[in-house]
Amino acid sequence: MSASGGDREPGTLSDYVKEESCSPASNGESSKYESGACSGSSEIKSRAVVKYSAAPPPTSYALLQEKTDLKLPPANWLRENPQLGSAGTTVLGSSSKSKPFSSFGMAYEFIDCIGDDVDVVSDSENIKKLLKIPYSKSHVSMAVHRVGRTLLLDELDVQELFMRSSQTGDWTWLKEFYQRLIDQKWQRKKKSKEHWYQKAILSKFLYYSINGDGAAEPVPGNRNEGEEENEADEFSSTWPSTFTSTPSDSEESAAPKQDSVSMDSLFALGQVTSVPKDQNLLTLFNEGENSQGLRNDFVRNIMWTFEDIHMLVGSNMPIFGGGRYPAVSLRLRDNNKPINILTGIDYWLDNLMCNVPELVMCFHVNGIVQKYEMIKTEDIPHLENSTFSTRVVKDIAQNILSFLKSNCTKEGHTYWLFKASGSDIVKLYDLTTLCEEAEEQKCQNPFTLPVAVLLYKVASNMMVKATQNRKHYGTIRTLLLNCVKLLDQEKHPQIIASAHYMLSELFQLDEPPEDEDGGESLRAGGSEDSYSDEDRGEEEEEDLTEDSDEDGCYGACSSPKVDSKAVAVIRSVGELSVPEKYKSTHQIRPSCTFPISKDKEERCRHVLGCVLKGLKAVDGSIKKESDLPAADPNTPIPLKYEDRSASGACATEKGISLLLERAGPLQENQKHPTRSGMIPGSWQHHMKLQLFLKASKAYFVLSDAATNLLKYGRALRYIKLALQCHDAYCSVSSSLHPQVLQFHSQCLSLCGDIQLMLAQNANNRAAYLEEYSYQTKEDQEILHSLHRESSCQAFTMVTDLAMDPEYQLFVSCKCYEAAYELLVSGVLKALASDQLAQVLKRLGNIRNEMGVYYMNQAAAMQTEKEGGGERLSTLIPLPVCSSTPPSPLTPLVSSRLTLVNRSVSVAEQELWKKSFAFFEKGMKDFEAIADSTNTALLLCNTGRLMRICAQAHCAVSDDQSRGEFSPEEALYYNKAIDYYQRAMKALASRESHAAVWDSVNWELSTTYFTLATLLQDYAPLSRKAQEQIEREVTEAMLKSLKYCDLQTESARQPLYQYRAATIHHRLASMYHSCYRNQVGDEHLRKQHRSLAELHYSKAVRLFLSLKDAPCELLRTLLEWVAFAEFTMAGQSSSGAKLKSLTGALEIMTETRFAFQLFHKELLEEQPELNEPEPAESAECADVSGCSGSGLNLQEVMKLIGVFQPSFSFLLLQIIKLMTAMKRKPSNKDEELLKTYKSVYSKLLRAEKNAPLLGRVELYIELLQQLKPHVKNDDDAAGTHT
Repeated sequence: MSASGGDREPGTLSDYVKEESCSPASNGESSKYESGACSGSSEIKSRAVVKYSAAPPPTSYALLQEKTDLKLPPANWLRENPQLGSAGTTVLGSSSKSKPFSSFGMAYEFIDCIGDDVDVVSDSENIKKLLKIPYSKSHVSMAVHRVGRTLLLDELDVQELFMRSSQTGDWTWLKEFYQRLIDQKWQRKKKSKEHWYQKAILSKFLYYSINGDGAAEPVPGNRNEGEEENEADEFSSTWPSTFTSTPSDSEESAAPKQDSVSMDSLFALGQVTSVPKDQNLLTLFNEGENSQGLRNDFVRNIMWTFEDIHMLVGSNMPIFGGGRYPAVSLRLRDNNKPINILTGIDYWLDNLMCNVPELVMCFHVNGIVQKYEMIKTEDIPHLENSTFSTRVVKDIAQNILSFLKSNCTKEGHTYWLFKASGSDIVKLYDLTTLCEEAEEQKCQNPFTLPVAVLLYKVASNMMVKATQNRKHYGTIRTLLLNCVKLLDQEKHPQIIASAHYMLSELFQLDEPPEDEDGGESLRAGGSEDSYSDEDRGEEEEEDLTEDSDEDGCYGACSSPKVDSKAVAVIRSVGELSVPEKYKSTHQIRPSCTFPISKDKEERCRHVLGCVLKGLKAVDGSIKKESDLPAADPNTPIPLKYEDRSASGACATEKGISLLLERAGPLQENQKHPTRSGMIPGSWQHHMKLQLFLKASKAYFVLSDAATNLLKYGRALRYIKLALQCHDAYCSVSSSLHPQVLQFHSQCLSLCGDIQLMLAQNANNRAAYLEEYSYQTKEDQEILHSLHRESSCQAFTMVTDLAMDPEYQLFVSCKCYEAAYELLVSGVLKALASDQLAQVLKRLGNIRNEMGVYYMNQAAAMQTEKEGGGERLSTLIPLPVCSSTPPSPLTPLVSSRLTLVNRSVSVAEQELWKKSFAFFEKGMKDFEAIADSTNTALLLCNTGRLMRICAQAHCAVSDDQSRGEFSPEEALYYNKAIDYYQRAMKALASRESHAAVWDSVNWELSTTYFTLATLLQDYAPLSRKAQEQIEREVTEAMLKSLKYCDLQTESARQPLYQYRAATIHHRLASMYHSCYRNQVGDEHLRKQHRSLAELHYSKAVRLFLSLKDAPCELLRTLLEWVAFAEFTMAGQSSSGAKLKSLTGALEIMTETRFAFQLFHKELLEEQPELNEPEPAESAECADVSGCSGSGLNLQEVMKLIGVFQPSFSFLLLQIIKLMTAMKRKPSNKDEELLKTYKSVYSKLLRAEKNAPLLGRVELYIELLQQLKPHVKNDDDAAGTHT
């Protein structure tokens, strides 16, 4: 082997790599060469690309003189020469015997080709041996391994293997099986002297050919054939010892020599970081193991496409060039022996694989050179005595490949393709299955470790590609599961831990994967094997029948019992020449599907299972056990809870401050071992970091899913585990990546959400406690692994399940504050703008929640003390989620909060201040993200707080009666109005957010109405003049009326109508009172009279439209009638009086609508009144009895008590005036007078103790009689006037 090739490490290329196309005329080592075999026709398609070449550019060969004696060694014999490659170190010439792991060396180096792009990886000698099976009687023994659609073929010299096993004790089961299968008295055949003689002169011929002058320069002294034979034995490849490599001291000492990799480059969220190139995994095989065949020792590696078969081939054939022949191969032939068909196929395939267009044949007799002959590659199949069909060779290749692909179905298994000498039967055995049946350890299979490492490397390589196409996930999973299955955890923990981490990376935690590539779905239920062994076609089943006896050196066994061990059988090698005889009907990986579940919890559990296995592998590899804390993984770790007091809150604040210090990036790298004894920078250290972070992410997703399901106890348990994983990560890591800090901020934010939900759902606390206390065995084992590195107590205060809602709100607020502090730190300031907005929104919301909590506490304290006041139920609902929080106060108000009435307790003042402070901070949070809607809601809640403050300052006399409206009340009501107006200004228009706008609008109208009502009902006459109070009441009432939205159809429209009607009624009553009490200023009295009539009419119209306020309607009408009567009393002429009384009677007839509503309500509750329950009969007998419909019977009776005398008085006065008229009445007047008398008579005769329903029906009847005559009577009264 040349020095340039021998010093090459796997995965690197020498200076002679050729990947570009070049013409064969310019370079014999052309990388791409397409040829048509068989006389230049395109019958066989062959194309080769040189992937790697360690040989220098071809040089001209030396043409030996005739009569040159090849038995004499040249002076340069057996010296290393790059032109000959490995032929320069042995007497064997071109290597005819493959190393047992040669295909693995190539696969490791060209890992991108393995799995999908290549069908076969093997030494060229093995390929030729397979394609010559139908023509040769020699035995075939090869090991076959499958990785994806790629088959790796290696020579399996069982006789050499058994010679080794006699010393090691391994493979005894295979030796016994082989003896039963072949011959009870087997023995190793030794090569003949003639064989070594031919090898020796071939080697000498090649060295002569690279000599510059071409002259023979014999080495002094003669070497006998025996020495040559011994030398040949010495240089021949031998079977390697069984691989049982472990992380030895040499490996560990080599670890610091690896290139250092920063944590920033090692870790990237969502990326696969366990690929060996990224992680700098320790070399899995030391130099001694590499020398046994695990390195790619071929002079050149070629990507050879033979028809539709893609092969990665290793070749050591020397290639010469120069002059008119840029690329030729040299062959030495005995002139007395004709070229046979096997030799011809050998020469032809070698030239096809290496892109050599011509062959130079040197003929000799007894070692004496005779002549040279030039043969084109396409002419080789037509040489005399060596004629063969290239089409048949192609069919043989396709049949063998289909046979192997159809039957070598399990990745990780070692298959043995065996044909005995002289036999026509080819059998395929699964040595892995036979080994398991023999109950021997899997490490006794020398292929176990190379296969496992190859599966791991292919999966790692595909992992990078799979980020854009998830359909490869099933393949990757199969590769990794088979890799883990092959390895012993105690001996190969690094590969196993990394494989489990990659398995965890396959499961998408954020969202269920969608179908890709035209609906190709990753269905559930995938198996670990890529092919099915049960769905072979009938034709293939026939090929599994027992074969017949054959004679030969090693005869095939005819026992059915032994045949049953074979996976598949080719009954006759002649079948391989039949086109498409073994055509495979299998699709690639038909059942290799990835187990996908749309259930997030199930996917996370898969991830945690992989993480746990990875942690166990890492923990098992750490030798330092004496300093570890004692913990039993089967013992649950208690999750305690306790009630928190004020001292507990202080402790929490201290814990949170430590939390923030811990979350910041550390400045100095750790150099000392971790708690478990890990060395920073070791593979265990890197792997644990990734596994801890993966577990934290899985628990985070579980917690988020539980939150969405309203399982807040379970959610808190999961987020606690997530933060414990993060705590362990911080304990092990020397510095924290910005993305880790960002994820930590997400965990804290979610923890805050959960604590807030727990505070708002205190009724289910027992169920939440049960969910919180439950633990799976898997969680316990992961906690046990975490406790090897950390106490995991850093986040205990924020993840405990407390019983106090105030404490839970406090903890939630602190979580959001901690998340905010992380996001605004220098490391994350430019990375997480979107997340910062979300945290600010949550922070504003929790501050609103805490402000509302303290505000409600103050209101409850006030209610207990006074037993009254404005009820909070009339205010807007409290927001629950971060999208709808309320609002804050301004600094000038906070200074006024100290000016309180002496009746206000200190506790109430403290609650106001706390509530106000949280509202103010929350408003700043929302203003920072320009959230006008939530800013308006916070301003609205601050207005509510001001109204509560106003209620607390109402004056109370010694007899507990309500005093005059105080200045403090006015101050806080005006401040509430100011905050509501600021909220309206923040929203700008109703289009910005209709619901919030309507809510603020209602609150503003309510505040103005409350202010006006208190001014009117409890007028501060001791401080202000009557006229000033009336102006202020009128102003407040009209402003309240301004914000009554009567046009917009909404749920509040009836409320607005009722309030507007009430405002008009109150204004009418006030002007009525002013009119009665005004003396002197007649103009002002007329103004008050017209305003009173205006507001009475508007109030009646609005109450009539409501149809559910009969008492208010009747009261307003009766007051209006009283106002008309008072007006009539001041008139002197009978005509004017008659007109006023007629107008009053017209108003009175409108009361029939109120009585009709009374009648309807009484009919609905009639069954209840007729059949009262015994316990309720006494109460219902009273006038103020119960009303199921909400009708206030006591109020109705009071109003009827006013209605009846007023109605009688009107009728009597009208009758008197009409009777006393001097002018003779007309017929119409007489008829009208008669009606009035009839109605008045019935009214007088009505029984005072009659049932309420009967009296209401009577009033309706009487008012109905007057209805058609009232208008006419009004006209008549005008005429009389």
